[in-house]
Amino acid sequence: MRRAVALSARALGATAPNPVVGCVILDAAGVVAGEGWHREAGGPHAEVHALLAAGERARGGTALVTLEPCNHTGRTGPCAQALLEAGVARVVYAVADPSPAAAGGGQTLRAAGVDVASGLLAAEAEAVNIAWLTSVRQGRPHVRWKYAATLDGRIAAADGSSRWISSPESRQDVHKLRAEADAVLVGSGTLLADDPHLAVRGIEGATQPLRVVLDTEARIAPGARVLDDAAPTLIAVAEDADTGHLGGVAGPEIVRLPRAATGLDIKALLAELDGRGVRSVLLEGGPTLAGAFVAAGAVDAVTGYLAPALLGAGPAALADAGISTIARALRLDVIDVARLGPDLRVTAVPTARQES
Repeated sequence: MRRAVALSARALGATAPNPVVGCVILDAAGVVAGEGWHREAGGPHAEVHALLAAGERARGGTALVTLEPCNHTGRTGPCAQALLEAGVARVVYAVADPSPAAAGGGQTLRAAGVDVASGLLAAEAEAVNIAWLTSVRQGRPHVRWKYAATLDGRIAAADGSSRWISSPESRQDVHKLRAEADAVLVGSGTLLADDPHLAVRGIEGATQPLRVVLDTEARIAPGARVLDDAAPTLIAVAEDADTGHLGGVAGPEIVRLPRAATGLDIKALLAELDGRGVRSVLLEGGPTLAGAFVAAGAVDAVTGYLAPALLGAGPAALADAGISTIARALRLDVIDVARLGPDLRVTAVPTARQES
């Protein structure tokens, strides 16, 4: 099953709106006969790839799958039926399918006489597939906030300079996060200050994420780097924003959203993205936008790149997030710490959400 989980992770960023799934087929003697993973939406599911690789050796064998085999016909046929037709005798899946349309594969297999078990390495499989699971359970994409800061929490110096706080190793790692995301999101402040490109670089075969700019007043310049053709771009503006200066710019799509107390309505933005099939968002915006997402309860994971440097002044990584007392602090559980060149990468998730 751990091999199946690793296989599923190979397609992160490439399967939306579908989940990432891995499958390993053992023959009747318990020897690996085939393996596969869901590679792209509309393509064969993990079980089908693995069954094709196993051939007749699947008969009487065991299928280990990270997600309960689907029980419906969409762009492909039901995987539960494919396993039955292959003569698999036992199916073990890690996570039950929570989607009403596809759930029930385990029950179908049991009814046909297949030995079915569930829950093996469920936490590991769920962690890899958390973006899709968040969408099904909460109706919005999974959001990872990424930032780079000095050890005293500054993302720029007092004069505004910020290149480069983090190391080349950390910056390359960010491209891996982008490649695993369906969308990369920044606000107008970051856009105007840094003119970011937001596309994935240096990773062969990566699926380019949707570049999303939260630009309430439509202040983006027609020549902004994010408007090139390296990846698709969506500009979210207020319903009454003047976008006339973008009329001659080819490529980007503009969506109008309701205003909030400050900026745009975060929940409306996430609902819009979810409706477009976006299941994971990498939030690369500055402290104001990050604060708005935290205040909206819409940060599911935090990845901080901490550089061994001190500034003593300059903007902090996080601005006002609606937290006025220590008792209301958003507590996090650190789930990973890694050394990247001179930097530390710390990954954490909100404690309550991890326990739910």
